Amino acid sequence: FFSVLKRTEMLTVNVEELNYLAKRLESFDTGEAAQFQAMAHKLELFELKDLINLTFRCQQATVITDFSDLAAIGRDHYMNLHGGSASVDELNALDGKGTARQLIESGSGTITPYGVVFDNGMKLEQVYDGRFFPCYYYEPNVITVAVTSKAEPEGTEHITWLHLPMIQEEIDRAIRRASITDPKEIRLRLEDSQLPNEVDILLDMEYETLSDLNELAEATDGLSNVDMEKLGAVVMLAEPKSAAQIKNLVESLDLFDFAPGVHTPQDYGKYMIQQSGRFEYDENLDAFYDYEKYGTERMNAEDGMFTDRGYIAYKGYYSMEEAMNGGQSNHMVLGGLSR
Repeated sequence: FFSVLKRTEMLTVNVEELNYLAKRLESFDTGEAAQFQAMAHKLELFELKDLINLTFRCQQATVITDFSDLAAIGRDHYMNLHGGSASVDELNALDGKGTARQLIESGSGTITPYGVVFDNGMKLEQVYDGRFFPCYYYEPNVITVAVTSKAEPEGTEHITWLHLPMIQEEIDRAIRRASITDPKEIRLRLEDSQLPNEVDILLDMEYETLSDLNELAEATDGLSNVDMEKLGAVVMLAEPKSAAQIKNLVESLDLFDFAPGVHTPQDYGKYMIQQSGRFEYDENLDAFYDYEKYGTERMNAEDGMFTDRGYIAYKGYYSMEEAMNGGQSNHMVLGGLSR
């Protein structure tokens, strides 16, 4: 618990700011928590904007909570001065005790309830301007989108970061916070994605909508690595043109057969006979299997292709175009009669 935040209890606070600060602080280890609280106390900060900005700079400070191990204090101080890291050789060559004594004897420390803090020249810079939150990956997400207003230059720093999938109400609040009132004024940029590269290169952000991207992220959230590989191959076969079509393909993955790592008819025949589970493979008869012939025959009877990820084939009862455009649900309503 960050007791230094008690000073904000009687203040009127912004919910989005409080939520962002909580996410930042939740990721802090014990050392960072001490740095944050000690510097917040030293600087007498209570506004959420300042506290958020402090989370990006407090790691520069040194806080001593235990004076019994001077060598450890010296090592920690050295690392704080060098961006939080140092090589093994640097630390081995460091006179930790001497460094600690020099720091303590400098007299620049401030006593706080969280330890003696040395700011090391830290400046509270405006990373957060009070309106646009800096990009921060709190937990794994499928798609990260940078949202800006078309009224701003393309290189504007006034960016609203959306980590999809999100609840629609959260998206709406974020857009309102950016003072974008007309959906036509929204400019999108794909910043990061956990989707296959085949999907990323197909997404034309000039024509995509946040709702379609969010639905795609929701559909793919939780997919296994195997299914992500399969999706990459499916996209190569189906050639979708939009996030909405890709989302429909995700929901129809079971209509495709995927043989990962298969790149030749012989590989495909061997995969089907040995690994697909559709045949009782007998290794004693291996010399009698004509893998290439069987693989070629299956390929000639299928709607499939080789991709960099393996062989993919469509097995649906209706056209792949229908599946891509959401036709599966319409056919399902007929209770199988369409088959």
